[in-house]
Amino acid sequence: MNVSPREPDGGGVRGEGPWPFVTRYSFIQAGRRTVRGARQHRKGLGGEDVNALPFWQSARYNWTTGAFFAVGSLLFMLGSLLSLIPTDVAPSTFAINVVLFLGSVPFTIAGYLQHFQAANTPAFRADGTVARGQESIELIGWNPRSPGWLSTFTQFIGTLAFNVSTFNAIIVSNRAFVQDLAVWTPDVIGSVLFLVSGYLAFLESSHGYWSWKPKDLAWQIVFVNLLGCVAFMTSGILAYVPTGPEAAWIIDASNSHLLLGALCFFIGAVLSMKESRA
Repeated sequence: MNVSPREPDGGGVRGEGPWPFVTRYSFIQAGRRTVRGARQHRKGLGGEDVNALPFWQSARYNWTTGAFFAVGSLLFMLGSLLSLIPTDVAPSTFAINVVLFLGSVPFTIAGYLQHFQAANTPAFRADGTVARGQESIELIGWNPRSPGWLSTFTQFIGTLAFNVSTFNAIIVSNRAFVQDLAVWTPDVIGSVLFLVSGYLAFLESSHGYWSWKPKDLAWQIVFVNLLGCVAFMTSGILAYVPTGPEAAWIIDASNSHLLLGALCFFIGAVLSMKESRA
């Protein structure tokens, strides 16, 4: 979005937010100053004629994106639950890894759908109207000044890292150094990217580096997703495979955190589906 974060009064659209980002826009419309959040604008939520919105900002598009995240979260929850079953009655490691890989696929689909939306978010004109249909469709785009674009981009790359990690878990040997290189490393990379993405989304919705708005639906979504990112991060760190013996509680703790993170993502996905219908 081509809006300066600090434009003087009388200059049309003004942007504000935590440095160096713009997370909220204000402009004169019908003789009064109107304020619109960047996340709200990116998703096409309220304040505009829904018939004028492109398909990637429609309620159906937002609902579908949330549904893919929900399916992926459910599969991650299933895989982590199966991992917590005692070894003598649990499914094979291969079967559990297949479930986790299948969970990573809808995550990637949802991640790209969300990023495609961010890459094609229309800019505000100086009079507060929205520029539509003037630019070509962007598959990835480039807008590092937008926290929404950065958040969805890092999340999408993170989902690809989870694809690599979960697929490698199916095909590589159980040798410690192979597991750490092919499975643990991309898992941690994906977890770091998710954590960065989660905080950027929180910052975009909060209009600050921190906020507490538990009654606000958008805040609930980004906050529970941020908690899920933290849980995935701790799960990934604990999943490191040592060359020597390892305490059993570490593996259980890793799987428990994976379950908690997936549950948070599922809640966030369901809330976002609700938001799309609001």
